[in-house]
Amino acid sequence: MTGDAKRAVVTGVSSGIGAATARRLLDDGWSVTGFSRRDPGIDHDRFTRVAVDLGDLDALSEQATAVGAVDAVVHAAGLQSSAPLGKLRVEDGLDMWRIHVAAAEVLVDALVPSMRNGGRVVLVGSRTMSGAAGKSQYAATKSALVGMSRSWAAELVDRAITVNVVAPGPTDTPMLNDPARTSTPPKLPPLGRFIAPEEVAGLIGFLVGPLGGSITGQAIVQCAGASL
Repeated sequence: MTGDAKRAVVTGVSSGIGAATARRLLDDGWSVTGFSRRDPGIDHDRFTRVAVDLGDLDALSEQATAVGAVDAVVHAAGLQSSAPLGKLRVEDGLDMWRIHVAAAEVLVDALVPSMRNGGRVVLVGSRTMSGAAGKSQYAATKSALVGMSRSWAAELVDRAITVNVVAPGPTDTPMLNDPARTSTPPKLPPLGRFIAPEEVAGLIGFLVGPLGGSITGQAIVQCAGASL
């Protein structure tokens, strides 16, 4: 990898928002270390893949600690299971908590101590963080990211490290058609189309880029009008 490029860790790079973010940062000149279970098929001299199951928190901590100093962390990995009251499975909620919240904790806790001052942390949340019928467990994990990120932003402000949540609405990724969310099929936003992963990656790229340094402790909703 190029020695003078800024370094980012991006999770969930095998598909969806994580893959789009990795490619966006590579296009912007970053060196990217991608964490994922599956091979993303990204062939680039500034890309390194770390094969890890983000649900294995001990392995994640070990791999993150080995990365060394970075300038940005983007936690984009996710999964979604949905069910109404009366049909909730505790295991589904715990699985989502482990990937969305616990993995973010482990990752950022391992990387921030050696992160360069002026670094950036972005967690990918969801517009449903404020609540959505049939998605209570998913919404709970995404709303937790907001409180956690604001707490970290307050802790790290003296080092000029920013921490934000990007909260997209329905995005055209494999998760959109996941059988685990059949009880809550996606609704087309008012703009008449689903959000492209590259659009979310563009917002993330701005937040970690040179003009994003004054934004911290925020949850930025990107929803194609779904919040109107």
